[in-house]
Amino acid sequence: METARVSVNPPAAARLPLVEFILLMALLTSLVALSIDAMLPALDQIGAELNSTSAQQTYLIVSIFFVGMAAGQIFFGPFADARGRRLTILVGLIIFLIGTAVCYFANSIEVLLAGRLIQAFGVSGPRVASMALVRDLYVGDAMARVMSFTTVIFILVPMIAPLMGQVVMVHYGWRHIFTVFAIVAVISALWFFSRQKETLPRAKRVKFSFPHFGRSLVWLVKQPAVMGPAVGMGFIFGAFLAYLSGSQTIFQDIYDTGEYFPLLFALLAFAIGAASLFNGIMVVRLGILKLVGFALSMTVVFGFMLVGISIAYAGIPPLWLFISVMFFGFFFLGVLFGNLNSLAMVPVGHMAGVGAAFVGSFTSVLAVPIATFINIFLQDDIAPIAYGFLIFGMMTYFAVKLGIKYTPLDS
Repeated sequence: METARVSVNPPAAARLPLVEFILLMALLTSLVALSIDAMLPALDQIGAELNSTSAQQTYLIVSIFFVGMAAGQIFFGPFADARGRRLTILVGLIIFLIGTAVCYFANSIEVLLAGRLIQAFGVSGPRVASMALVRDLYVGDAMARVMSFTTVIFILVPMIAPLMGQVVMVHYGWRHIFTVFAIVAVISALWFFSRQKETLPRAKRVKFSFPHFGRSLVWLVKQPAVMGPAVGMGFIFGAFLAYLSGSQTIFQDIYDTGEYFPLLFALLAFAIGAASLFNGIMVVRLGILKLVGFALSMTVVFGFMLVGISIAYAGIPPLWLFISVMFFGFFFLGVLFGNLNSLAMVPVGHMAGVGAAFVGSFTSVLAVPIATFINIFLQDDIAPIAYGFLIFGMMTYFAVKLGIKYTPLDS
């Protein structure tokens, strides 16, 4: 099957220089990563101060964010198709700021978790609208290329966010991490609304109705080209989310790295960023299907490698070996993350907002229980993380391979 290397000709008023467009989309979507990764060094301190009842409840500060995003994307997807991309981003940022204020003033873990749900619901607006914006302007390998370069910038946030969170926590207290979130949200809004025009003309907007929304969801669920990549993304992201929410336990409790935790986290995040840069260059040369096929195989190899070193060293391999294998695996996860979203979005150009919402929310709904289940067993060794990547990496392989057979990349 031939891959398409074309882009949609966008309205002249909606065009931005490509570099600025990529940077702007990256900043808007980076609110998600910032809101998650900057919290990681502060989890123990927050749990202690707000009387968390267990480590698993503290992990919810991260994982519950994806629950809120799942609900938010279901709302903002139809909203983006009915009311346009700009209003979607505005409403989402306002809700995000409200949730940020709730978190800042929280006096219990329950109130903080409620604030995180509101934050996540709100940040879904910019995330869905940004994906729809890209889909409005690009398709096929061209879309994958733009999303990959966006991810390169986006991935800088996970690299620096834990360090930023740690510095803010040490010097100003963990509550001011939420102050940083608010500042970034305001900067994003000012840049977006001063530069980016609407990409969905009124004539192409779809008035929201529950019957139409229901029919759209039924149509999406029946598309193997959508469900294969979406299910695969949910599986592998579940394993990754287990690592993400448990990263403080892994690096500071199991490996006792102390203040070096943000640096090690950044090193592994760099692997995903490097993969996204590689993907952005190579996807227009090799095509998305070849890259995804190779990355799927290497993800399974990564799972076997991680389980192998876990068994060989009774669950705690040397730190250098653990980091080396994780770096190898995260490179191929980086190739998958951008491309699987692009593959799932290929058939949904006529309903990009609902499609982006469905793919994003479905991925989260599938990933959060997987991560929560894996984290139950994460205590004093890395074996649960290793088996998680192996088992769900293999499940990703088969789900995506099935979906690829139906992906219409020639249109």
